[in-house]
Amino acid sequence: MKKLICILLLLLSPLSFAEELTGRVIKVSDGDTITVLDSNNQKYKIRLQGIDAPETQQAFGENSRQSLASLVYDKEVIILWDKRDKYARILGKVIVDGRDANYEQLKKGLAWYYKQYEKDLSDEDKERYSEAEGWARNYTEGLWTDSKSIPPWEFRRKGKN
Repeated sequence: MKKLICILLLLLSPLSFAEELTGRVIKVSDGDTITVLDSNNQKYKIRLQGIDAPETQQAFGENSRQSLASLVYDKEVIILWDKRDKYARILGKVIVDGRDANYEQLKKGLAWYYKQYEKDLSDEDKERYSEAEGWARNYTEGLWTDSKSIPPWEFRRKGKN
């Protein structure tokens, strides 16, 4: 059933992913980064595409990490991807039990929609991710309960100064 749902997601997505990786999540570093072990015991670091979660030192950083861990840790996931970032991490959509983990993090208010990189997303995901963040903001879920939440890209920039 999970495989059928993933096939349907692929067919409905206007952006075709060049690669599909299947494996078990063995580590959740933060709210948007996981490590996956495939059937050949090869490890892959995955960055959830289209979202940016609070850094672990930020407010809601640990909440975001725990949320993602409860969703994917020690479970088999399918990563749909087509590129790597400057740190050689795979950038992708993480599917677990037929659900888009990237979307779930946004809907819970535990990540920002990363508009700076939306060009890498399908039109459908751009719309869904934007709407999920809007929903969380509107219903003050997660980090949106704090009107002074600082986006992680600003937090990282301040750390370099």
